[in-house]
Amino acid sequence: MNNWLNIVEQVEPLDGVRLDAPLVAELARRRADLDARSAAGRINFYTPTFKAYATSELAGCGKSAWPAVSITGGECKLACDHCKAKILEPMIPARTPDALWRVVNEQIGAGAQGMLLTGGSNHRDEVEYDAFYPAIRRVKDAFPAFRIAMHTALVDRDIARRMEDSGIDAAMMDVIGAQDTISQVYHLRRGVDDFERSLECLTQTSLKVVPHIVIGLHYGRMLGEWNALEIVARHQPDALVLVVVMPIYAPADRPFVTPQARQVGRFFMDARAALPDIPLLLGCARPAGGVKAQIDSYAVMAGLNGIAHPADGMVELAVRLKREVRVTPACCSIAFGDEVLALDRDEGISVDLQDLMQRERARAPHRRLADIRIVTI
Repeated sequence: MNNWLNIVEQVEPLDGVRLDAPLVAELARRRADLDARSAAGRINFYTPTFKAYATSELAGCGKSAWPAVSITGGECKLACDHCKAKILEPMIPARTPDALWRVVNEQIGAGAQGMLLTGGSNHRDEVEYDAFYPAIRRVKDAFPAFRIAMHTALVDRDIARRMEDSGIDAAMMDVIGAQDTISQVYHLRRGVDDFERSLECLTQTSLKVVPHIVIGLHYGRMLGEWNALEIVARHQPDALVLVVVMPIYAPADRPFVTPQARQVGRFFMDARAALPDIPLLLGCARPAGGVKAQIDSYAVMAGLNGIAHPADGMVELAVRLKREVRVTPACCSIAFGDEVLALDRDEGISVDLQDLMQRERARAPHRRLADIRIVTI
């Protein structure tokens, strides 16, 4: 097998990006095993449509395609140390069922084909959707093709069934594996078992279930991530989204450090080994700059199946590592293998194939371009 560090050096946007050589070598050694598993050979690149985004390889699609809607506006009782409810502020508020119906109609009129539905939590890490279930059902009955991915927070069996009956398409929740993180970062009097029970309740429904693990959630340190991974493995959801903490709003007295890209890459490798047949997706939340290029490179090498908001050069790196590449205009949280719930496949982003081919010819004029496996949708 070719030295993967040499392959990285051929990708111009990755010039100067330093990767951990022993980790890259270990990832390369595992490639043969990954290639034998159906979940690891293909990679999709997603553009999260609630963020303006483009690179030299991918062109962004419209912001209205997958709006994020909050039933509490910018309010959240938890005010977790990494977020302080600020993530809710740019979302579209829909504080009443009537407002939600109106917002959905407005967004569909503007071209939306799906939405992320969320809201701030109460002191028990529950989003109080009770009054909204009839409105959600009304939306799904009136617009059956309109897709809804819901951030569930913690649930019991009754709540999970009400979510199922409302007609949502995908259920998402964070899985936290360390009690200290739950208590100190989330300021929450719940246990790790509550997170596992919630995931269990959701996976016992017919919903598409997509848990998230936030890497570095404990002030930038790795603490409960491997336990969270074991929890997910026990319940076999439809997909797993991995994100890396972005403590933009962390208080000065509780600072976060940036997780080391090498540690994140090792967790990617362990997640792939623990969940060989489940799609693994890298969500759009992760640190910017050089560390993002490192993290994304490790994600491509580890065999993750999807990357939202990829760093420049990732499409070419994936092609050079002989992965089958697809590009999909969709929110990463509602993609499951080949099934994309968000958008029409004819809309949105495209790979700049011509530019990639020109660069290939310039660098390796005797290489057959037919050997580059690229699939666009």
